[in-house]
Amino acid sequence: MRAVLMAGGSGTRLRPLTCDLPKPMVPILNRPIAEHIVNLLKRHRITEVIATLHYLPDVMRDYFQDGSDFGVQMTYAVEEDQPLGTAGCVKNVAELLDETFLVISGDSITDFDLSAAIQFHKQRGSKATLVLTHVPNPIEFGVVIIDENQRIRRFLEKPSSSEIFSDTVNTGTYILEPEVLDYLPVNQESDFSKELFPLLLEKGEPMYGYVAEGYWCDVGHLDAYREAQYDALYRKVKLESSYEERSPHLWVGQNTFIDPTAQIETPALIGSNCRIGQRVQIDAGTVIGDNVTVGSDADLKRPIVWNGAIIGDEVHLRACVAARGVRIDRRAHVLEGAVVGSLSTVGEEALISPAVRVWPSKKIEPGQR
Repeated sequence: MRAVLMAGGSGTRLRPLTCDLPKPMVPILNRPIAEHIVNLLKRHRITEVIATLHYLPDVMRDYFQDGSDFGVQMTYAVEEDQPLGTAGCVKNVAELLDETFLVISGDSITDFDLSAAIQFHKQRGSKATLVLTHVPNPIEFGVVIIDENQRIRRFLEKPSSSEIFSDTVNTGTYILEPEVLDYLPVNQESDFSKELFPLLLEKGEPMYGYVAEGYWCDVGHLDAYREAQYDALYRKVKLESSYEERSPHLWVGQNTFIDPTAQIETPALIGSNCRIGQRVQIDAGTVIGDNVTVGSDADLKRPIVWNGAIIGDEVHLRACVAARGVRIDRRAHVLEGAVVGSLSTVGEEALISPAVRVWPSKKIEPGQR
C-alpha cells in the first residue's frame, strides 16, 4: 500500500522555527515530525511513501533521500509554481495511485492504529474514510458528524463556538480509493475538506469516519509544538527514540559527557556529542539536541534546545525554544514561551521576555531587555 505524505506546508504560525525549515522537518525529540510519521507508516507495513513538497523542498529531500536509511521507499512530487492545496497535491500524483492508498498530514504527531483504520475502510466498502478523533476544543479543526453506522453526514470547517455540534474532528489522515480523484480538476488548487469531501457527500458516494483511539496533536502553533514535546517525553504518545535510556526516563545519546555535579530531573532527553557542565540544573521536560554545550551553573527548566546550540555559564532557560546553532551567553535569561531563531546570539545578561520571538541570525546585545 502507498501513502501520500503531505509535506508542503510553510508553517507560518510556527515562525521563526519555520523561517528556514518546512513545517514537517521541525524536530520533536530531536527527530523531524516527518520522520515520526514515516516510522508510524512503517509500523503498519506501509513502506512506499510519496511526499508532496512545496516550501523549501530540498530540506526534506536531502534528509530522507530515497528513504532506504529509514526502511522505506521515498519519492517526491514538488509543486513548483503554486501550492495546489491538500487535494490538488494528491491529484498531482494520481498516476502513482492505482489502488487503495493512505493520505497523511506531515505536521501532526500521532500513534493511531492505521492498520485498523484500513481494515475498517475495506469492510465498509468505503470510497473515502476519514480518520477522526475526539478533541476538547474543536474550534481550530474541521468538525465531522457521523451516523450510527459511522457514515459521514455533515462537515463544518473551523466552527465558531455557537456552531459546534460535535467534538469529533478531521485529523488529516484519509484512506481513499483512486477513483475519488476523478472528481478533482487537474493542476488546480483544491482542498479535501472544503471541496472534495462535500462533493462526495453530495454525490452519495460511500464515505465513512473511523474514530481512532490514541494520541493526536496538530503541531499548528508554538504552544502545540512545546506540548507535543512534553507529551512525547512523558510517553503519552508512542514515538521511537534512537537514544539509549541510561536510567529510567533519561535518554542520552552517544559520546555525551554529563558532569557528575549536574542534577537532572526526569523525564529528560539529551542528544549525542553534548557537554553538560558543572552544577547544571536540568528540570523534567527538558529536551536537548545533538552537539550542544551547556556551561556551568546553567539552569534549564523545560526548554527545547535544538542541535548545535551553545548555552553559556549561569544561563536561565524557562520553557522556551532555542533553535539550531543558537548561542546564549553568560547569565542571559530566556523566559517562558520565547523562541530564539536559528543562528541567533543572545548577549551576556540579556533578557528575552515571555512569548517574544527572535528571528534567525539576529544579535541581541549584552544586557538588552
